[in-house]
Amino acid sequence: MLSWLPYAVAGWIFLVGAYGLATSRHLVHTVVCLNVVQSSTYLLLLALGWTRDGTAPIFADIGRKRAVADPVVQAMTLTDIVVGAAVTALLLALTIQVAKRRGNLDPHRLRSLEQESEE
Repeated sequence: MLSWLPYAVAGWIFLVGAYGLATSRHLVHTVVCLNVVQSSTYLLLLALGWTRDGTAPIFADIGRKRAVADPVVQAMTLTDIVVGAAVTALLLALTIQVAKRRGNLDPHRLRSLEQESEE
């Protein structure tokens, strides 16, 4: 019926996160917006693997013709979540290091490395 709705919602979530990335004035806010962008991929992957009246492949009877959900897409979504958590942890660790070394988390106020090496 409304098979376009998950794709539209995934696109909207992606655009909201991309807008936040473009307008961010704080590095932690940038990491959160990147997580929002990545969460749109979860919805997109799950929408691709969804089947109406489908069941898990392990519950499908061999003799009956019954729709099953694609387990590869579900595994890719779980992998995407794990990778997203690892990337978030790495970016937050880098943000902590920037705050310790530079004392500021505004990307526009951070000095470049070339200016620092000249001093």
